[in-house]
Amino acid sequence: MSYISIRPPKVHTSEGAKCAPPTDFILGTWHVTHSSLPLWKGKRNVNITYSLLPTDSAGVQKIDDLVQYQTVGSEKIKSVHGIDTPTPGNTGAWDWRGKGWLMIASSHWECLGFGQTDDGNQWIVTYFDKTLFTPAGVDIYSRKKEGLTRTTVEQILDALRGLGAEGITDLVNSVFEIPRN
Repeated sequence: MSYISIRPPKVHTSEGAKCAPPTDFILGTWHVTHSSLPLWKGKRNVNITYSLLPTDSAGVQKIDDLVQYQTVGSEKIKSVHGIDTPTPGNTGAWDWRGKGWLMIASSHWECLGFGQTDDGNQWIVTYFDKTLFTPAGVDIYSRKKEGLTRTTVEQILDALRGLGAEGITDLVNSVFEIPRN
């Protein structure tokens, strides 16, 4: 396993995350395998697909953000669709705005770390600011649906704890695994 580097979100440091995975690393489908966000309790098979949108008239490269999931005990696939706009002055951070009836909803998220395991699986750790509807939270994404090894997850959680930020440590202590099948 290669060294895991995690950086604090901007809310915990004046320097910001500065976790900037290449755009082609982010694009595609990711499986949310672990989270501290209560909205994922009772859900399963949570995944996010990021797709590049055409550059807008101001030269900003936005990303289409499609979240799909099922509630435990249901086969129906639900989705949440939005657009991610890079946050000015905070590399590796995005501002999400819902599409359709969710246009009133927005959130801010940042990459805290990313990498690839020895078996070729890729991972990303994200931090979400508190919104009107959800508390702040952290997620662990895996490129492969089966997720990361227990060892890799523990190394990521230990790196998050190692930031020494009380708010982050509290979030890490509430992380749970999201069922996938």
